[in-house]
Amino acid sequence: MITKSHQAPLSLSWAAADNNLDLSTARASAVRIDVSQNDREAPEHHHRKGQLVMALRGGVTCRVPNGMWMVPPSCGVWVPGGMRHSNIATANARLFFLFIEPGAANLPDRCCTLSLSPMVRELIIELADRSEDIEMITSLLLSALPRMRVEELHLPLTEEPRLRSIAAALVDDPSDRGTMTHWAARVAMSENSLARLVQQETGLTFGRWRQQLQLIIALRSLAAGATVQQISGDLGYESVSAFITMFKKALGTSPARYLKNLERQR
Repeated sequence: MITKSHQAPLSLSWAAADNNLDLSTARASAVRIDVSQNDREAPEHHHRKGQLVMALRGGVTCRVPNGMWMVPPSCGVWVPGGMRHSNIATANARLFFLFIEPGAANLPDRCCTLSLSPMVRELIIELADRSEDIEMITSLLLSALPRMRVEELHLPLTEEPRLRSIAAALVDDPSDRGTMTHWAARVAMSENSLARLVQQETGLTFGRWRQQLQLIIALRSLAAGATVQQISGDLGYESVSAFITMFKKALGTSPARYLKNLERQR
C-alpha cells in the first residue's frame, strides 16, 4: 500500500538555491512547486543532477545557453546535470521538479521537451509526495522515462550577440512583424548576411526561427488561459485565422483541439 505524507509545495525560487535533493545520492527524488504571482522566476543556476521540469498546470519556459524550451501541461523539459538554466512560469502554475542521479537513466545529454504519459506523470507525483515503496516507484519511473516522445518545442539560441539582441527584442514585443530588412538594419547587417547568420547559428531560416518563438509564446499563453483571439493579437497577426493556420502547420492541430487534448490529459 502507498502512503502519502503530502509534502507542502515549495516556491519557484527554491530551485535556484542549494538544496538537499541535489546533494542526495538517491537515484531519483521529486518536489512540487506552486508558483505565485510574485515568485514566477528562478534565475540562472545549475544542479549536479539532471532535472526534469514537469508542468501539471500552467506552463513554464526554461532557458539554457543554446535555447529556450517550452513546458506546456503534461510535458517536461529535461535539463542534463551541470547545465546552467533559468525558469520563468505562468502565474499560479503547478510544477514538479524531478532530480535524477547522473547515469541512473538513459536520458539525452542535451535539453529536450518530453511528452509524458499519464503513468509517468503519476509516478512523479507519487515520488514528490514521499510515499512508501520509493524504490519501486523510482525503478518504474527511470525505466519509463527514456521511452517518452521528444517534442520540438524549443527555440535555438546562440551566443552570437546580434541574434541574442533580436531574440530579446522579439520576446519583449512578440507582435513586432518587422521584415528581414528591418531587423538587418537594426543590427547593422545586410539582409543576406543576417539570413546566412541565422541559418548558420540555428539551422533555421529567419522566418522559421521567428515563427518558432511565436509558437512557444502561444503555447505558454494557452497554458495560462488566454484565448486564441488574445494570442493572435498579442503576436501581431492580422486575423485569428492566420494565427490558427500557422499553429496547425507547426503542430498538426488547431489551438482549440490542442487545448482539449491538454484538458483530457490533466
